Amino acid sequence: MKFYAIIVAGGSGNRMNSPVPKQFLLLNEEPVLMHTLKAFHSSDIHPEILLVLHPDFFTTWHELCRQYDFTVPHKIIAGGKERFNSVKNALSFIHEEAIIAVHDAVRPVVSNDLINRCFHETTLKGAVIPVIESRDSLRKKEGKLTRSIPREDILIVQTPQVFKSSLLKEAYQQEFSSHFTDDASVVEKNGAYVHITRGDSRNIKITYPEDIQVASFFITMLQQKDPVK
Repeated sequence: MKFYAIIVAGGSGNRMNSPVPKQFLLLNEEPVLMHTLKAFHSSDIHPEILLVLHPDFFTTWHELCRQYDFTVPHKIIAGGKERFNSVKNALSFIHEEAIIAVHDAVRPVVSNDLINRCFHETTLKGAVIPVIESRDSLRKKEGKLTRSIPREDILIVQTPQVFKSSLLKEAYQQEFSSHFTDDASVVEKNGAYVHITRGDSRNIKITYPEDIQVASFFITMLQQKDPVK
């Protein structure tokens, strides 16, 4: 059985107040995206990596790879208008039966344990996503008012979201819908059940400027515990 990791790098720097896309911001002296690719390459699963990138950033990425002497093997695939289209483009490069992870490029603090567990559980269950519980109180907007939501009813979804290729490729034959918020929602809409596994609170998504400092701390912790191979 082959293993693949589709790394989706379509973000911008809007919420970071930065002209530089989030995946290219420096984290511990290297672009965020390089940390993400290294995490999958150095995992026990060692999947083949498909990097989905907007064509406008191909040259930037090639220049960064030369500048940082980045040699992790990966195939670059042109992204689409929506994340849905980007993942669908990557799936067209996978022709055999496989287990496929789809991961946000701006989640660089993804541990070997989480990667291994998601892949392993998918071989048994077909579709697995990592989740964590909310630590905060939550409220739902209802017009101009809000109401409290029991936080024990809420789970926060992370990536990598991992699927058997037959499930994922069939699901991505559907037409795009604005209700598709992640790969799990695409697979569920196609009638398949998605299982959950324990996520990792360190596996944050780089969204705001302060996230870089938090990720830097977590990256250092992980490297001390489990040095890159």
